[in-house]
Amino acid sequence: MNKILSFVILLLLSSSVLAESFVIKDVRVEGLQRIAEGTVFNYVPYKVGDEISSKDAKNIIRALFKSKYFDDVRVEAEGDTLVIYVSERPAISSIEFVGNNDIDSEDLAGTLRQIGFAEGQVYEQAILERVELELQRQYFSRGKYGVSIESEVVELPQNRVGIVLTMQEGIVATIGGISIVGNTSYPEEDLLSELESATGNLLSIVTRDNQYSRQKLSADLETLRSFYLDRGFVDFVVESTQVSITDDKREMFITINISEGERYQIKEVRLAGDLIVPEEELFNLVIIKKDAVFSRKQVTKSSEYLTNRLGNDGYAFANVNAVPKIDRENRLVTLTFYVDPGRRAYVRRINIEGNSRTRDEVIRRELRQQEASWISTGDVEVSRARVQRIGYFEDVNVETIPVSGTADQVDLDFTVVEQSSGNLSAGLGLSQSDGLLINANISQQNFMGSGKYVSLGFNNSDTNTVYSFGYTNPFATVDGISQGFSAFYRETDTDDSSNNVATFNTDVWGGSTNFGIPISDDNRVGLGFGYENTELKLPKNTTIERYSDFVSREGDSYDTFSVTLGWSSNTRNHPILPTRGKLQKFSAEVAVPGGSLQYYKLNYEDRRYSPLTSDLTMAFGGRLGYGKAYGSTDKYPFFENFYAGGQNSVRGFSSNTLGVKDNKQALGGNLLVTAGAELIFPLPFVKKQIKSIRLSAFTDVGNVYDENENFDAGLLRYSAGLSAIWISPFGPVSVSVARPFNKQDDDETEIFQFAVGSAF
Repeated sequence: MNKILSFVILLLLSSSVLAESFVIKDVRVEGLQRIAEGTVFNYVPYKVGDEISSKDAKNIIRALFKSKYFDDVRVEAEGDTLVIYVSERPAISSIEFVGNNDIDSEDLAGTLRQIGFAEGQVYEQAILERVELELQRQYFSRGKYGVSIESEVVELPQNRVGIVLTMQEGIVATIGGISIVGNTSYPEEDLLSELESATGNLLSIVTRDNQYSRQKLSADLETLRSFYLDRGFVDFVVESTQVSITDDKREMFITINISEGERYQIKEVRLAGDLIVPEEELFNLVIIKKDAVFSRKQVTKSSEYLTNRLGNDGYAFANVNAVPKIDRENRLVTLTFYVDPGRRAYVRRINIEGNSRTRDEVIRRELRQQEASWISTGDVEVSRARVQRIGYFEDVNVETIPVSGTADQVDLDFTVVEQSSGNLSAGLGLSQSDGLLINANISQQNFMGSGKYVSLGFNNSDTNTVYSFGYTNPFATVDGISQGFSAFYRETDTDDSSNNVATFNTDVWGGSTNFGIPISDDNRVGLGFGYENTELKLPKNTTIERYSDFVSREGDSYDTFSVTLGWSSNTRNHPILPTRGKLQKFSAEVAVPGGSLQYYKLNYEDRRYSPLTSDLTMAFGGRLGYGKAYGSTDKYPFFENFYAGGQNSVRGFSSNTLGVKDNKQALGGNLLVTAGAELIFPLPFVKKQIKSIRLSAFTDVGNVYDENENFDAGLLRYSAGLSAIWISPFGPVSVSVARPFNKQDDDETEIFQFAVGSAF
């Protein structure tokens, strides 16, 4: 009010300040401290050479006040010189937040910046009052209705001020009750179970589902709308929402008034517009059908499928709108999908960003969308998935950018976030199955950014000592044929180990070479050749007759030549912790004639991941293994047996303990059967998820069968429990808690199992 009065007085006095008109020959500004003279001149509507009078002085004062830079403005004439006296408003030197625990200071500062209140800005008392209201609104939106905000303006030298905003946040108002009025088709309990807001339970201290916030309530109202619209209630509306708060501002009571309306069915589904794709093919993509109950979710999905189909033919900016025609008398909906393909576009350029280590060619050879060809949204997504799948990148994103000045060209920007693809380590680990692990490894999956795999390692445990070297070039040819070779030396000593298997020792050295041939984007076949020299040592006092009989027939030293044929199919969206897709592997290893032993070993593995929601994934998997001797070898080599039990097969049972036993020692078997199902879910009570951690609830089933027995489903062992996997900086960590079922007297069980620093 004082400023307005001052402004009016100045306008009234300005006529006496400039008693006569005159021509400006010079302009001088007095009183400036921080603001440049040029800034003042920009606001003064007159310049040297103009003739002004007392009326014009009012315009000058009005213009400078409007700039909001000044608390006081006065205009005088000294001869032919126009003199402008100003008093600058102070500048905000600092803004300090005190007592804000619920909202970060940076977030608060960003909010205030949007309303023009920030360091370096001109201080205005009116804006400070808006600041207090805005901060109060921020806390109200988080359910803190008892918040108290006080502001202090501290005067500083050089016409500056410091602002101190002190907040007493109070506590979040909890939800005392939620009522839904007007529901007749569904019980209130079913509707309340869909909402994020709740009155709470014992876990609410952690989940905070009973804390009120406007955003959460708005999301809940949309959830209710979706619930009814997905079930055919086209006329559903939320008529009103009442929120009341107790006098102490600690509890909120919510009443939601709804009108369900009637349930509608689909009378007819039509396609209209420019149908550049055969109509029958487009109709097959529409998942909502005639006579079905109307569902907004299915309508949206159908539009999405139609848009993607058009995108596969180069119409990257196609638009499909679903327009319902409602017959309220008969409660029917005629649904018309209007198709507008837009202009067909081709890819001008593919840009790759973020690959500071990986060469461009390593990424480009995975792309199925090519430059200078029509864009295909399907090929773009396949390209993104293939780049993600190679395992060098933490995240891969692709963006379609229209080319400025054209209607039929786009650029694709692939942005990758590189992760460590190499390992240089020397350390210790602990596993329940292998005991103490000592390892020294140098491995690089992306050697010098070339995409080649190189490894050199030494690993030692209670059971195995392994020296190894491996090399693989995944693109030995331009067609994507891979080539690799490896060499190794392995000592296996099961005496006095924690591996739970019957005792025998082997010294094995050998090498192999292999080739991988792509037969499609997701499928490969493999061919490998190998040689192994095995020295078998049995304890002198061994009581296992089948071991000693095998040595008597076949000797204790073997040269084995093997041929391996394989096939794999991989459509997973992530190489380590996938949430969708499948992985299938089949391999047949045959020890061919010419060596000491003839046998074959078959392996089949299948893992599938299906997202249930944005946070939940269902995973199914299984493994079959079978081995048998042939030709001059009578019995399958026992040291090639399969084993089951433990972290990698049937959790809850001790590692490698299932199957036939001799003196409580597991012998393994030539037939392996395991399967499992997992419900993968995010970390509870955590807003920002950690990508390197996975939790799941699982059930496992499996066993191994000896060469002398047939498969018997009644012998399968079962377990159920919870598991966690963490890809830590010092190696993978796997933990599980499981309860075993169908346990037999000679089975060994472990409710809690873990592995640190070993593969799983």
